[in-house]
Amino acid sequence: MIEEIEHVKCLIIGSGPAGYTAAIYAARADMKPVMYQGLQPGGQLTITTEVENYPGYPKGTHGPQMMEDFKAQAERFGADIRWGLVTSVDFNGPVHKVVIDEKITIHADAIIIATGASAKWLGLESEHRLNGFGVSACAVCDGFFFKGQDVAIVGAGDTAAEEATYLAKLCRKVYMIIRKGEMRASKTMQYRVLNTPNIEVIYNSETKEIIGEKSVEGAIIINKKGEERRLDVTGFFVAIGHKPNTEIFKGWLTMDETGYIQPVPGTSKTNIPGVFAVGDAQDKVYRQAITAAGSGCMGALDAERYLAEKGIH
Repeated sequence: MIEEIEHVKCLIIGSGPAGYTAAIYAARADMKPVMYQGLQPGGQLTITTEVENYPGYPKGTHGPQMMEDFKAQAERFGADIRWGLVTSVDFNGPVHKVVIDEKITIHADAIIIATGASAKWLGLESEHRLNGFGVSACAVCDGFFFKGQDVAIVGAGDTAAEEATYLAKLCRKVYMIIRKGEMRASKTMQYRVLNTPNIEVIYNSETKEIIGEKSVEGAIIINKKGEERRLDVTGFFVAIGHKPNTEIFKGWLTMDETGYIQPVPGTSKTNIPGVFAVGDAQDKVYRQAITAAGSGCMGALDAERYLAEKGIH
């Protein structure tokens, strides 16, 4: 039951680097942004420990602390950051309607979608428990911490192949675990993997368990014959895909077959005027904190221009 209706100039849905950067720019432009953080305030970085590849942190930082820094900066300029989950949207007409927690209806002149994406996981208890302690879904983010060590990566597509070759440059040994008898990756990526001496591809195998109490100490894999094998690894990477958090916008916004929003190339503009998409909700290629932040800036600038053209001050 709707209990309240509120009108805002700029609504940001979702947090993380993209949402918080959009909030910083929008607040500085006097767009009085209101942000609803969603289920995971701060996004995927809040389940990351060390972050060493974001400029401005010469000694590195922790993902949750970095998101607190982003949030504090946005609030310093007046962004209104709230708890809450979008439960439905209506993008008909010039004013966009968004329902929060089935209670509050927001009428927004401009909307910036920064709902991000979530990594797909294997579903193991040990994988969840050791996430951030040797288990990772981003080789580019975390591979450096395993320099000279042995690691494993699960996945068979282009992303897995790309991450395996990336890890091979840093690590002593990379085990690539593939459930079926072949890779799904393109021929070019398969060639790179198969011609990298320190990558061992293990076909027809699945991960039974990740070993370790406080950090990864190994993994048990099992093949189709039921034979088990222990891999002595200190890092375990999962590269079986990501799922954009865009379900609620289906039927309204143009998306690809996997649910990533498809903005007008070179912009953050969606097919609905006044609705902009930023960060991992629309980026299945780079998926880095810095590219998300950059697109958050684009979203705020595009929204500012849109409001100016509409004469909304």
